[in-house]
Amino acid sequence: MSLAPAHVLLALDLVGIFAFAISGGLVGLRARLDLFGIAVLAWITGLGGGIIRDVFLGDVPPVGITHPGYLLTALFAGVVVVLVRPRLMDLRRRRPGLRIGLIGSAVKHLDAVGLAVFAVSGALKAVQLGAPPLAAILVGGITAVGGGALRDVLVGQVPEVLRRELYAVPALLGATVIVVADAFGVLGVPVLWLAVLLVLAIRIAAIHLNLQLPTPDRTGATP
Repeated sequence: MSLAPAHVLLALDLVGIFAFAISGGLVGLRARLDLFGIAVLAWITGLGGGIIRDVFLGDVPPVGITHPGYLLTALFAGVVVVLVRPRLMDLRRRRPGLRIGLIGSAVKHLDAVGLAVFAVSGALKAVQLGAPPLAAILVGGITAVGGGALRDVLVGQVPEVLRRELYAVPALLGATVIVVADAFGVLGVPVLWLAVLLVLAIRIAAIHLNLQLPTPDRTGATP
């Protein structure tokens, strides 16, 4: 079994936390929350997936609430959103349609980054802790979608994972790559970043090409 150094898992987590925390703060702006609400959404979006991962794996207390770097990264992301808030508020007054579209696009693309790195880091940590292959894949997927789902529930909307273009599928695919690479003894840094790029590419393609899983026919009687 060839595992990546611990600092690589830390780097993946920090990138995912920052991207997701920024997206959470932007959703707070779009929902017209106050500064405290924006900070809460940034924190829960950035750290929620990792906390769920650690609880599932029995690695408690979760590093999301004990590691200073994790907490500071989420805090820094919240500060970034607060700093750009005046510009976005001014844009809302002058061109409300552009402002809404800009935030929506930014949230989707930041989510794509967070999804990719958290799918890989979640599966990687599960493998490192000796989780069975299927459990490692599921933990990777849950890590990737957990923070965004909590964010969406808090602002009263259907979670992105349940209603948008391909979302959870790329995360599960990336987690599967990690598990398979571990099984063949080739799990190293290059494989990790290739898995991240694979998930990111699929998710970005899904956003721009509107790729979706088949949905039930909406015609007919409502059950």
